[in-house]
Amino acid sequence: MQIRQENWRMSNEDESKTRKKLSVNPARLGVKVVALIVLLGIIWVGRPLFHPILYPLMYSPTIIYALGLPLIAALVLYLLPPMNGSDENRSMSKPSSIENKGIMVALVFIVGFALAITAGLYGGMVEDRTLSQETMSDAEPLTEFPEINADNPRIVPRDVADVQTRGSVSYRTHRLGHSDIARMDDGRLAWSYPIQPDQFNNRLNDNQRGVLLSDMTSFENREMQAFDEHEFVYGEGQLLHRSTEWQLLKQDFMVQYNDDPIEFVHDDDAYMAFPKTGHEWHLTPVPHTTPTWEGVALVHQDGTIEHLSPEEAQENEVLDGQRLYPLDVSKAQVESLTLREGITNTLPLIGSFENVVEPASLPAGAGNEQPFVIDLAGEQMSYVYAMEPPGSDSRGLDEVWFVDASTGEPQYFGTEGDTLLGPERAVGIVRSEDSQTNWDTGDGDGQFQVVEPVPVTVDDELWWQTKVVPSDNTDVSRNVFINAHTGEAIEMVDTDAVIEFLSGSDVEDIDEAVDVGDGEQADVEPAPDDVDAEFELVIRDGDGNVIDRIPIDPDNDISIEATTPSESEPETETETETGTESPSEPDME
Repeated sequence: MQIRQENWRMSNEDESKTRKKLSVNPARLGVKVVALIVLLGIIWVGRPLFHPILYPLMYSPTIIYALGLPLIAALVLYLLPPMNGSDENRSMSKPSSIENKGIMVALVFIVGFALAITAGLYGGMVEDRTLSQETMSDAEPLTEFPEINADNPRIVPRDVADVQTRGSVSYRTHRLGHSDIARMDDGRLAWSYPIQPDQFNNRLNDNQRGVLLSDMTSFENREMQAFDEHEFVYGEGQLLHRSTEWQLLKQDFMVQYNDDPIEFVHDDDAYMAFPKTGHEWHLTPVPHTTPTWEGVALVHQDGTIEHLSPEEAQENEVLDGQRLYPLDVSKAQVESLTLREGITNTLPLIGSFENVVEPASLPAGAGNEQPFVIDLAGEQMSYVYAMEPPGSDSRGLDEVWFVDASTGEPQYFGTEGDTLLGPERAVGIVRSEDSQTNWDTGDGDGQFQVVEPVPVTVDDELWWQTKVVPSDNTDVSRNVFINAHTGEAIEMVDTDAVIEFLSGSDVEDIDEAVDVGDGEQADVEPAPDDVDAEFELVIRDGDGNVIDRIPIDPDNDISIEATTPSESEPETETETETGTESPSEPDME
């Protein structure tokens, strides 16, 4: 009986000790809460610095699983009392409270990491599938290409504008920032630059001095306008809380500013516009998000920042004619089209890859990337995507997508089986049609290069507008247009000629326009009627036109000798079927 009472007393004492150890200590909990509040306060004050981490924790399922779940578990365990006694009085043979909580956080991290892998693989495809369905439901099919704004051709490529503009200004404490496309007050398109402070001390204390605009629509007498008399209170290149990025995130934290700002001028006042990208949650079939347009932030020079909804931005007089829709949202929409026929359609082994398209590849050194920004009729900028079948062997275009840069409304033109030439082939044609030019093929030895293929539409046909520039990007030598339907190449060195061509005038009626290709694309491949020929000899006249193609048999040892008829050896003549005479071909051995 005494032993039983002793055991009962010991059991009660153990239970009391355990209950005491697991009970909440108000003082300790208060310290923890205060420390947590201080930490959250620091994060709140410096929230623009933490935005790259916190935003994905709210809108990226992969990041939520991999980092969010362990952080929540660590926060809950941090506020709970010690587990298995205090660290000071624990037995050396037992794990400490910190070790026990650490093990639990590690287990949650392992589970979350496994979920993140699943979300990254399957959830990513579900996201693209949802986005592709939304895009196709909003898209308008076109039966003909939209009309181009002939008065605003993209004649000057960015690299040439950068070299010429930077070589024409002198700012001792400032420099020109990254260029982008903006509309000038008179409607022309220009490369725009922020005049931002340079060097660390100036970035800490100085301000952005307005913007500079460089006309891109002319060969000759290109105009540069520097609006540098008034500073931006919050500007590009300024550090910490004086920067536009800090102020934008401080005022609207729940969005992303992934696009470069549009620097422009309206009524002699400089502005910056930042398209906003947000995300929308979808809970089925698995939790995922899709990117959305959340509006535009309009930055004034006096420090005022207007946060406009999409509808307010479209109605804003200052933003009229500028691009407003986020580039990254349009790119995500178009890239998602690979899954518009379903996820299983693109799976290895079982997928048929029916109706699958992706943005076309651009040649190395092209100097631009998709989307292409062009100006349509009515001074309406548009993002253009040239789409090709997937795979390295497919370079012909199947579809061309147009996304309104002000509203985000998508339109697309299907080739209906008539494959069009892509940008890579267009650049190749420009080089092949001019064998006299010392082309820079990437080894640095050439003198000229073909850059910035941009799609334009003329008389309901798609053309690739390319630019031939010196390797040092000091000027524009000429613009060459390649017909995406026929391969015809037209060369122009005059602004008026480009405008007339884009307006629909016949090439024969345009001064300073030269048809340098007949549309046969000058391929060095076997002639259709001679499948045994390995390649063919292409003969051109003085104007560069193809006048004959001679298949070359790989089994023959061929050499070519051109001779000039002498007085003692009169030129032989042969009678043709029409009764006209033609000179004999060069002697060939």
